[in-house]
Amino acid sequence: MTTTTTPRRPRKRERLVARVTAEDKAVIAHAAALAGQSLGSFMVAETRKAALSTIETRERIVLNAAQSRRFVEALLAPPRPPTERMKRALKLYRETVISDV
Repeated sequence: MTTTTTPRRPRKRERLVARVTAEDKAVIAHAAALAGQSLGSFMVAETRKAALSTIETRERIVLNAAQSRRFVEALLAPPRPPTERMKRALKLYRETVISDV
């Protein structure tokens, strides 16, 4: 006899609370009803989509071919000699910052 197990959904232990205007609540409730979801399920699903989209757009850099080529060339180019301003900044850093690393 073979038994199949259905994957368990993670337990929901966290709570999010938000204060909204009556108008916002009505709009969200209307959208949830149109989607055939409860207000809570709709809010969680749509908030998660928005969060993942925000993470995606903020954590990934999209370059076209020319930008990508310039980026790689900059990475592979030999370092430029430090400017006087950089030398002064490094000297000041070494005099003022204490590090055990």
